[in-house]
Amino acid sequence: MSWYQVPEDHPYGLSALPYGIFSISADAPRVGVRIGDEIVDIAAIAAQSAHSLADILAAESLNPLMAQGPQAWAETREWVLSLLTNSEHESLVRKHLYPVDRATMQLPIVVADYVDFYASEQHATNVGKIFRPNADALTPNWKHLPIGYHGRSSTVVVSGTDVVRPCGQRKPPDGAPTYGPSQRLDIECELGFIVGQTSSIGGRVSVDEAYDHIFGVVILNDWSSRDLQAWEYVPLGPFLGKSFATSISAWVLPMAALETAKIDLPGQDPAPLDYLAGDGRGLKGLDIDCEVLLNGTVVSRPPYKAMYWSPAQMLAHLSVNGAAVSIGDLFGSGTISGDAADQRGSFLELSWSGEQPMTLADGSTRSFLEDGDTVTLRATANAGGTRIALGEVTGTILPAT
Repeated sequence: MSWYQVPEDHPYGLSALPYGIFSISADAPRVGVRIGDEIVDIAAIAAQSAHSLADILAAESLNPLMAQGPQAWAETREWVLSLLTNSEHESLVRKHLYPVDRATMQLPIVVADYVDFYASEQHATNVGKIFRPNADALTPNWKHLPIGYHGRSSTVVVSGTDVVRPCGQRKPPDGAPTYGPSQRLDIECELGFIVGQTSSIGGRVSVDEAYDHIFGVVILNDWSSRDLQAWEYVPLGPFLGKSFATSISAWVLPMAALETAKIDLPGQDPAPLDYLAGDGRGLKGLDIDCEVLLNGTVVSRPPYKAMYWSPAQMLAHLSVNGAAVSIGDLFGSGTISGDAADQRGSFLELSWSGEQPMTLADGSTRSFLEDGDTVTLRATANAGGTRIALGEVTGTILPAT
């Protein structure tokens, strides 16, 4: 029982309790927790009650909290839960509740580094068929290691930030390359995992311990320029076609909230090498369902549970060569796609490179994004039979400058 009453089916109930950085009017940004349709100003409560983390919760990012380590993460979550369930705290908490729609949400973390993976077999197969129709859809290494690329942390933005159409080199089928605005602007529906622990150069994060290094999860839109990407990605992979913007949700759902959402992976064949297998603790996916909305029309429902590589395997592979990880590192899952046509997580796949345009509720059609289009990604997790929200991430396309 709890003195704070929220409907049992509310996606932001007591099982969720995501963290975010918010401000009200001209106040300084600080750490808050979402419950129902309100924000608990835990920074103000901590200051008033002389909590040991008062200064940390008054910070303008979650990085100082993450730096306290897993025990502090667990204790902070327990403290927030007690604030909302123990009636002796009711009068204090009620003074520090704000409607979500009054708050201005900030980027929740200072992004130290950003890596994006390619962990969906269905997505990789679809893209391979589109980009390399005369070759094998999957490259020979794909089922042996989680493939990824480095992006730019400086262009990670919070939900609600507009995205300017990128410019760059494009190569028509016949003729020389030209420079100009992207004509094939796309999205990628992903999850982003936030690293809350460090490792030293030369150290490694084992697959068995990797989940302990992950503080929480956001929804991530890896905006992609397919015409820039197609011309530049051979031989070194994505560069300007990806680095212009990556959007993440304002709310960070702690991994603790997803403990009961962990499920077995669909199956890996061939069996991964030992450093990607461990004792089995890291071989768990997440039962999370996503939605892709274009101008208000749901065009896809990608299932994260279909992903081939787990988050723990991605983090273990990222560091196996001795690369250090830092507090605030962000790594994306790669596009989430399922087996069905309406479960594809990018417009490249949904329109099959423009051959099968999507029809929206207003009767218009799209293959790729037009100026003024708004994309929203949503996700909920099945955590022990309770649906909990990961929030949403939204962005609107502005004309090239």
